[in-house]
Amino acid sequence: MELKTFDLLIIGAFVALLLGIGIYSAKSANKSSSEYFLSGRNMPWWLLGFSMVATTFSTDTPNLVTDIVRSSGVSGNWVWWAFLLTGLLTVFVFAELWRKSGVTTDMGFYQLRYGGKPARFLRRFRALYLGLLFNVLAMSGVTLAAIKIGQVMLGLDPVVTVVVAGLITAFFSAIGGFKGVIYTDFVLFIAAISGAFCAAYFLVNEPDIGGLTQLFSHPNVSDKLDLVPSFSNTEALITLFIIPIAVQWWSSWYPGAEPGGGGYVAQRMLAAKDESNAVWATFFFNIMHYAIRPWPWILVALASLIRYPDIASIAAAFPEVTPDKLGNDLAYSAMLTSLPSGLLGLVLASLGAAYVSTLSSHLNWGASYLVYDVFVAYKPKASERQKVVVGQVSTLLLMALSAVVALSLQNAKQLFDVILMFGAGTGLLFMLRWFWWRINAWSEITAMLVSGILSISLAFTPLGEILFGTEGLMPGYMQYPFIVLFTTIVWLAVTFLTPAEDRALLEGFVKSLDLSGAGWKKFGGKTHSTYLSSGIKSMLLGCVLVYGLLFAVGKALYGETLSALILFAIAVTAGLLLRKTLKK
Repeated sequence: MELKTFDLLIIGAFVALLLGIGIYSAKSANKSSSEYFLSGRNMPWWLLGFSMVATTFSTDTPNLVTDIVRSSGVSGNWVWWAFLLTGLLTVFVFAELWRKSGVTTDMGFYQLRYGGKPARFLRRFRALYLGLLFNVLAMSGVTLAAIKIGQVMLGLDPVVTVVVAGLITAFFSAIGGFKGVIYTDFVLFIAAISGAFCAAYFLVNEPDIGGLTQLFSHPNVSDKLDLVPSFSNTEALITLFIIPIAVQWWSSWYPGAEPGGGGYVAQRMLAAKDESNAVWATFFFNIMHYAIRPWPWILVALASLIRYPDIASIAAAFPEVTPDKLGNDLAYSAMLTSLPSGLLGLVLASLGAAYVSTLSSHLNWGASYLVYDVFVAYKPKASERQKVVVGQVSTLLLMALSAVVALSLQNAKQLFDVILMFGAGTGLLFMLRWFWWRINAWSEITAMLVSGILSISLAFTPLGEILFGTEGLMPGYMQYPFIVLFTTIVWLAVTFLTPAEDRALLEGFVKSLDLSGAGWKKFGGKTHSTYLSSGIKSMLLGCVLVYGLLFAVGKALYGETLSALILFAIAVTAGLLLRKTLKK
């Protein structure tokens, strides 16, 4: 595929804009580590909300959605749609608590909530575990998507893609700090969402696809349209819907959807002007993330089933793609190759924008852990300049590691499943630690180790085949609930077998955050938790609102106008009730 001059100009303009913002932000970012990682804690909700959405709008997200839709249909998206429950619980229960905590990174929570050597170890260990291991895995998935886009759309060698994209992103992230990330996220999201909608409109209306009506009636597509898996397919119903909605959302840690809040979402909440801005930023993010963005990707994924019905047809159309990178997720990039000049430049620029936005956020977030929770722990008297320099070096290191890992991966779904399994069983603990005094540092250490070791054992030893193989003791779909159950039993046992945290520490924690509920009664907390009950009610209404909008759009696209109007009315009603609840 050959880029025209107009396409190159559009792409060049985006790169220049990106670097310009980075250079502009560098002056204030280098003043202090607080400016470099939290932009002085003075950010408004709308900028932070756009930044959260832009961070999760990465190059691997449309590839992941395409892989899911082609393999399991539209209803397969429940594996990530279910995380809306986690997200809205963060909005209405945890966002205010995070902002009140006043910590610099969410790892700082550990020495507010826990005490002694276990708390110090946990803070450093988890900073490396998330900031290095998990962060590198997440970034490598984004870079893998960039590699596939480069191969299919531009015919680039994977190493060339990694080096060029990585150098631009690392340079921008290292000099601009968090403020540069926030400012560019706003611009880049507008570009990314515009490119996604324009591409979907053009591709669905190409002659071989024939518009929405012909698309949805095509035999390759018609059985992929259900919004909920068919009840006649028991295994699909359990795997794609029941487990995500009943177990996965509260039990697993996943970047951007952490139970109890955390990661780069927590970083943005901590950077907000106040508690109110933290809440509204996170709510805005969840509406945009779940209700607005998915459908352009879903439509392109469905259209790809007509043009490229299987992986073999993708391989035949793009022989330059190496066999280790072939997969259903490649279909999204393959579809984009037919875009006309101008639109092609916009879409490529939008994908580049998504790549830089996501990677820069991950780099700044991961570097903040390595600085505040590792470097400063060993050198508490480090100067602000030293902290910024270590942050910049950490940024470059994280970028290099993720590039190396990306070159060894095959598809986006593969990485999604690995990260999901690794966090299985830890989510409940991350929520309960805010409301139950008995949880201690050993509870968290145990949950992380057991979940990780068990996941690796099931994936790479005969244990997985014995328990969940073709003739295993349990059906394959029970693997995830098994990890959750086993991990939860072990960390609960350790909780009761180890000493509780110091009473004075727990009383200080309750007082500083004004906590309430039965779990804190003996440490000075109010008995009745109006805040928690109101938060849960708001979360449920928010779910009805967002899911209602998501499915109303889907039904409207399917041509089911009455169903769309009913769902929209339900969403509006939920929104009005939510507004009333929030006023109280």
